[in-house]
Amino acid sequence: MRLAEPTWALGTRREPTPAPGAKPPLRRAHVEDEAPQLLTLEDEEGFRPRWQEAQNRFLDDPRGSVHTADALVADVMQKPAATFDDHKQKLEGQWSRGEQANTEDLSLAPRHYRSFFNRLLVT
Repeated sequence: MRLAEPTWALGTRREPTPAPGAKPPLRRAHVEDEAPQLLTLEDEEGFRPRWQEAQNRFLDDPRGSVHTADALVADVMQKPAATFDDHKQKLEGQWSRGEQANTEDLSLAPRHYRSFFNRLLVT
């Protein structure tokens, strides 16, 4: 007996298509405009084959497939967290050496955190 393909294997979540002439939500556009990229193209290219592998093995090994998907999602979630941790360490490093972080760095930090926060809430 073959098991049905899981619904998560059918593709990625897509945003609904706006009605003709409708403007996209300002909040989402604003967040994306000011945010650093959460994943690089190289990150994405590395994660996609792993996702495909998890999907492909579902019929033969559903439990293994789910474990693989779980590990992959955890890895993907760690990348943006590491990016923001690097920014934080940079600022804290400047302060611990007695250096003044420049105003531009300080003004960007909360904007990046706000963007990251908002992206997490709308996901």
